[in-house]
Amino acid sequence: MPQDPTERRVVVTGPPRRTRRTSAYYRPRTEIDEQTTLGHTYVRSLMRSQLRVAVVVFTVLVLLVGPLPLVFATTRNVGLEWLVLGFCLYPALVLLARWYVRRAERNERDFVRLVEDR
Repeated sequence: MPQDPTERRVVVTGPPRRTRRTSAYYRPRTEIDEQTTLGHTYVRSLMRSQLRVAVVVFTVLVLLVGPLPLVFATTRNVGLEWLVLGFCLYPALVLLARWYVRRAERNERDFVRLVEDR
């Protein structure tokens, strides 16, 4: 179809429409998803804090359970062994495990707050 010579193309100008702003600030989640150096640092800080908690729990566990064979070898009292193993050790282990889980969950909650920018 032939075009009408009287039709002209008109350029319309005006104020720019709202567009998505691209800010220079990247959220930490973006940094982690894109595996940048900063994202790697965020994840490494979480891993370091979790490792620190695990090392503390392991140290307490070694100090709590490690000397027991020496204590049992020096006393030769069968009743004491059962008393220590059955009643004294388990509550301490349960408390240590509860502390570890709460601390690990708190580390993860803090990390999620940091990543979600709350």
